[in-house]
Amino acid sequence: MTLSSTDPHFGRQPMSALLPALRRALAAESEVSFSVPDPDLGVGQYAGELGPAGPHRPWAVWTDLADLLDAHLMVGERQPGGQVQLTLRRRTYRLDPDRDYSAGSEFARVDKLEDPTFLFTLVEALRRVSPPDGGRVLALGVGTGRELDALALAFPERQLDVLGLDLDISALAAAQVRHPTFNFRQQDIGALPQDLGRFDLVLALSVLQSRGVPLDSVLRTLHRQHLTPGGGLVLGFPNARYSGGELSYGARLRNFARPDLSLLFADVAQVRRYLNKHGYKVFVTGKYEVLVTAIPGGAITPTGLEL
Repeated sequence: MTLSSTDPHFGRQPMSALLPALRRALAAESEVSFSVPDPDLGVGQYAGELGPAGPHRPWAVWTDLADLLDAHLMVGERQPGGQVQLTLRRRTYRLDPDRDYSAGSEFARVDKLEDPTFLFTLVEALRRVSPPDGGRVLALGVGTGRELDALALAFPERQLDVLGLDLDISALAAAQVRHPTFNFRQQDIGALPQDLGRFDLVLALSVLQSRGVPLDSVLRTLHRQHLTPGGGLVLGFPNARYSGGELSYGARLRNFARPDLSLLFADVAQVRRYLNKHGYKVFVTGKYEVLVTAIPGGAITPTGLEL
């Protein structure tokens, strides 16, 4: 469906008219094309301000709109009069990350370090905890070990003793190939054994809200039994889903059609409150994955953390 052929001024309408019209169009057709003022011509203007070719909207507006409508955004050729054609194509595949985390799963294709915000905030969080050279790192729910690549990025001159835990044997085998000098072990993180010892850094990304993982008791166990006196934590809570090859913003509750951040906020607040109560400095950062980073209250907060 090409909206611009029937209404050449479609892309000049307010967002309050564009949004419902595009939603209706995508409900009827799998692909919708329309023309809008070229965002490159209005750089520096806010969305809705009148630009050289009409109401300006930055590229971020169109990517957010596509994500909201669960569609891929494709950019066509520039057209006369400062216009550019955009196409929204409905996403047809949805990945349920709770279904399969094995090495051969669709989820294993995901490389979170290709998300620049996640990469930046994770390296920043790791450097904020700053385990010493030779320090011990406990990584919970490691999957195939892709996110552990961030340790070498954060600490290129340090050797770390890393223990990664996961339930899936095939994922652990892939992680061992990826990181041959690390140690991996099959383990239910909801029942961590005391013989793991203590660690200078505990890393847990997108795992503490999994079914069968009691957040409160796991947090207490990590704090009381598995942290060194100077150790810290980086705990990640997903605020996104993976769909059709794209990262889509917003935490999803099961059986909810739209994002609902209430559980995310509740869990992050619970973790922050507990760690503050026990004398930690706590930092909350991130976008598609919210990172809760905790360091001992008496520690000096380091600077120059950027990748």
